[in-house]
Amino acid sequence: MMTPDDIEAAAQALFAADHLGQQIGLLSLRYPGMTLDDAYTVQSRLLELKLAAGRHKIGWKIGLTSRAMQDALQIETPDSGMLLDDMMFTTGSSVPKGRYIQPRVEAEIAFVMASPVIGNATRTDVLDATAYVTPALEILDTRILRQDPDTGQARLVTDTISDNAANAGIVLGSEQHDPRAVDLRWVGAIVSRDGVIEETGLGAGVLNDPVVAVQWLAQRLSGYEQQIDTGDIILSGSFIRPVECPSGSQILGDFGVFGRVQIAFD
Repeated sequence: MMTPDDIEAAAQALFAADHLGQQIGLLSLRYPGMTLDDAYTVQSRLLELKLAAGRHKIGWKIGLTSRAMQDALQIETPDSGMLLDDMMFTTGSSVPKGRYIQPRVEAEIAFVMASPVIGNATRTDVLDATAYVTPALEILDTRILRQDPDTGQARLVTDTISDNAANAGIVLGSEQHDPRAVDLRWVGAIVSRDGVIEETGLGAGVLNDPVVAVQWLAQRLSGYEQQIDTGDIILSGSFIRPVECPSGSQILGDFGVFGRVQIAFD
């Protein structure tokens, strides 16, 4: 386990990495006994630093909801991070050059909450608390190296969680849907980069039902004396593999009748 001094050092290193646009080495190598609780404690301290610097929370993201991504990181549970106000982009807008280190995008269904959701929420509770659902793209970035250059070790889930679950940005569509009127398991997306289709997927890739992901988040947050609040945006998890977004990329998430989301990278 990590000591309080270790937690503080890791959080400060991540905060500086984000500010400077420079990656740090794997925390899982620096702290080989690092646990999931340690990782969430680092994340919490990192977010304290961001909030103290003037940011404010706009919601939460859920990650590692697909079986493929869980297998890749050898974990059997999703992870989560906090969405902040400076992460929001309007569909059709551009990300300034140099804003991120190694940006990627994922297609997701976003929930916008009309009322709070607490732990042990049922599926009906989540639906009753949801104002609407909308198509979204999540922008990922990594302030930690994806692979250690000396040992070849890849990032572990403890690295990702510490790094606010790799979250960097969010792009919401303009369409708003009643979650009771749509079978979210069958909401699909075709994601293209520069006019070339890169990934496709269905909402069922998110724990078989994106609503279940929101239930999971409510339960996880309750263990840390937190909750989903009124007005929160919840990114319920990706159902495609991340798409790399080098400078000049034009990204389109086509969700069919559910809507479209676009973002460019200068």
